[in-house]
Amino acid sequence: MKKLLLLFIGVLPMSAIYAQDISDAVRYSSDNIEGTARFKAMSGAFGALGGDMSAVSLNPAGSAIFNFSHTSLSVSSYNGENATTYFNGANTNSTSDFDFNQAGAAFVFNNRNNNNPWRKFVLGFAYEKTNSFDDDFFASGTSSTSIDSYFLANAQGIRLDEIVALPGETISEAYSDLGATYGFANQQAFLGYEAYILEPDTDDDDNTLYFSNIAPGSFNQEYSYAAAGYNGKFSINIAAQYDDNIYLGLNLNSHFINYDRSTFLFEENSNVGSLVTEVDFENNLSTIGNGFSFQLGGIAKLSNDVRVGLSYDSPTWYTISEETTQYVASVRDDGGPTTAIIDPQVINVYPDYKLQTPAKITGSIALILNKQGLISFDYSRKDYGSTKFKPESDTYFASQNASISNNLKAANTYRIGGELREDNFSFRAGYRLEQSPYNDTSFYGDLKGYSLGIGYNFGGTKLDLAYENSKRDINYQLYSVGLTNAARINRENSNFTLSLSMNL
Repeated sequence: MKKLLLLFIGVLPMSAIYAQDISDAVRYSSDNIEGTARFKAMSGAFGALGGDMSAVSLNPAGSAIFNFSHTSLSVSSYNGENATTYFNGANTNSTSDFDFNQAGAAFVFNNRNNNNPWRKFVLGFAYEKTNSFDDDFFASGTSSTSIDSYFLANAQGIRLDEIVALPGETISEAYSDLGATYGFANQQAFLGYEAYILEPDTDDDDNTLYFSNIAPGSFNQEYSYAAAGYNGKFSINIAAQYDDNIYLGLNLNSHFINYDRSTFLFEENSNVGSLVTEVDFENNLSTIGNGFSFQLGGIAKLSNDVRVGLSYDSPTWYTISEETTQYVASVRDDGGPTTAIIDPQVINVYPDYKLQTPAKITGSIALILNKQGLISFDYSRKDYGSTKFKPESDTYFASQNASISNNLKAANTYRIGGELREDNFSFRAGYRLEQSPYNDTSFYGDLKGYSLGIGYNFGGTKLDLAYENSKRDINYQLYSVGLTNAARINRENSNFTLSLSMNL
C-alpha cells in the first residue's frame, strides 16, 4: 500500500456516517476462545467448573472454586490461512502472530467464622484478548461487473454541482468540503468523476444522471484485504461461596477495540468502447472503541460428582470512533494512455457512535470423575438480531438496525471438553460448534473447531500447553453497493497457547 501524506482532516456530519454496516455489528459482537491453555484445550467448556482464570471470564462464580489465591499468565502464537476463490481465480494467504493474551489473579479470603454460611470471598482482576482481527486474503478473477457500478450507485440522483470542485479548489479541499457538506456518497461520486470513470448525462449543475466511461464486458480484478487489531477486556471479579455447594459471582468489564483495515482493488479491461481501461481503488479504515459490560453467574454442586452453572452476559455498550482515507487512479485511452491520480490525502473523521451488542446466556453441566478427570458441556445463546447502532434516531443507523434485525438471528454455541489425569500429567481435548449469526448460512457459515492439550502439575505451579483449530466458510462482499461480488473464503485458524499458573 502506498504511504499516505495526510494534509487535511475532514470532519463529517452525523448524516454522513456510511462507514458502519452489518459486518461491523457482527465483528464487534463476536468473541473467540481465548485465555489460558487449560481453558482452550477443553474448547472453553468451563461454565460449571471454575478454578481457572479464564473460566472466571465465562462464569464469574468460577473464582470462588479456588481454595487458594491464584494467578496465571498466557502467551499464544496464531496462524490463519485463507483459501479464496473469486470466479475463475483461486489463491491462498496466511498470517501469523505471537501475542500475550491473558493474565489474571484471584485473591481468596476465607471466613474464619465457622458458623457463618458465607465460607469465603474472592476478589479477582483479569485481562483477556477476546478476539483477534488479524486477517489477510487476496482474490483475483474475471468478473462481468466493473468497479464503475460502485461509483455510479453512489452518484445517481446527486446534482452535478454537489460532486465537483469549486473554482480554485484543490482535490483535497473539494473532497473534504463535499464530505463535510453533503456526505460519503458525494465523496465517492467525486472520486469517480475526477478519475473519468463516470460522466454526467448533461453538463449542467442540475444534472442527476451519470453514465460510465467503462464499456460492458469482462474485467480482470485483483482485490487485496489486510486487517489487524484485537478486542480485549479488563475485568474486576467479585465472588463468594455460600455454604458448601453454592458459588456466586459478578464481573465488571471494561472493553476496548483496536481495528485497522486496508483494501485495494486493481481492475483492467480491453472491452471495445472503454475509455477507461484500468482502475486502482484503495480504502483504509482505522477504528478504536471502548465499552462496558457486566456478568452474573452461579455454580451449584448437586453432588460430589455433578456441578451445574448458569451465567448471564449483559450487552456491551460501546463508544466507537472511526477514520477513513481513500485513493483512486485510472488509466484512460484518449488518443494515448493518460493516468489520473486522485489522492485527496484527507482523513475523514466520523462522529463517535454507539454500538450495543447482544446479551448472552450460558448453561453448563460438568461430571467430576473423582480425581481421574472430568467431562464438561456448555450451551450458550446470543441473539445477534438485537444488536443496535445508536443513536437510533439517525436515519442511516435506523436502516442498518432494520437490516440487522432482518438478516441476523439468535445463534447457539455448543462446547464439550474433557480432562484425564495420570499422576502429575493432565490430558485434555474439546470440540465446539458456533452457529452462524446470519440467517443465510451460505453467506457466513457455522464455525467448527477442536482442541487438544497437556499439562503438568509441579505442586503449587502448573504448566499447560494447548492447540486449537477452527474453520468457517465466508462469502466476503467486496463493496456494499454496485460491485457486490463476493469472494468465497475457506478460513482456517489455529493457535498454540502456553500458560503458567500458580497458587499464591
